[in-house]
Amino acid sequence: MKKRILTLTMAILLVLSTMLAFSACEQKDDGKYVVGICQLMPHPALDAATQGFMDALKQELGEENVTFLNENAANDASVCTTIITNLVNKNVDLILANATPALTAAVNGTAKIPVLGTSITEYGTALGLEDFDGTVGGNVSGTSDLAPLEQQAQVILELFPETKSVSMLYAIGEANSRYQVKVITEFLESKGITVYDRGFTDSNDAMSVAKEAAKADVIYIPTDNTAAGCAQAIGSVIGDTPLIAGEEGICSGCGVATLTISYYDLGVTTGKMAAKILKGEADISEMAIQYAENFTKKYNPVRCAELGIDTAALEAAGYVAIEMPEEN
Repeated sequence: MKKRILTLTMAILLVLSTMLAFSACEQKDDGKYVVGICQLMPHPALDAATQGFMDALKQELGEENVTFLNENAANDASVCTTIITNLVNKNVDLILANATPALTAAVNGTAKIPVLGTSITEYGTALGLEDFDGTVGGNVSGTSDLAPLEQQAQVILELFPETKSVSMLYAIGEANSRYQVKVITEFLESKGITVYDRGFTDSNDAMSVAKEAAKADVIYIPTDNTAAGCAQAIGSVIGDTPLIAGEEGICSGCGVATLTISYYDLGVTTGKMAAKILKGEADISEMAIQYAENFTKKYNPVRCAELGIDTAALEAAGYVAIEMPEEN
């Protein structure tokens, strides 16, 4: 009898301790969060995605309830790893990985903390996933900056209908760039266009490869982080060869036109996903990758003026001028 009473007492104590522990967790959860951000490099597109993410999360959670640890890797993948390690050690509540090297570092760095990617073109390619069905699973989800690639290729034919050859200029180390180049190459070749593969290793040889690329009728650059970092330098060596870019930031540095998404809006979408995760309204393992819904044709007024391209005709065709940064 005493043994039964003792057993019952221990069971009651166990239940009470569990309830107290649960209660303590509830009291500790005061609705305040620390969110880590690892951005690959300073660049208008990536900057806009980060800003949109932060603005949306502050609006969803309340500005006073979220603290951001915003780190930039200065276009060094090894620094991304260091940043992620530090964020994991600080046990942040969620990590935003802005660009593929940041996402790769985050995926390798934690299987516990929720990780949202943004400015990632194709997650299956970026993470080496076979039979990718739109949901990464585990602790990873995010947003994609993938634009309709065949429509981007069509911009080349729309603006330069006499095109016979196109150079694909991109960083060969970026898996997402290779993916875009493959799709657009197949499309252009189906139209009878000769396509030259002009992949460069890094920013050190980008200029020499860009000069070679300029021998074609038109140059195309996909959404490529390395190219984005040296877009103006590329523009300085390609002469009067027109260049079509995969996004607005690169286009503003060296391109004539682009079919682009709003990276700020992409960041907003990512921020709203983060809020649902942090508030317990969604399970990240079940969250499908979100894609941009709207795309805008834009042109670089400075580059168009240099090449004598009729911007009035572009605007009549639905193109919008890029707001160029003021010169210092």
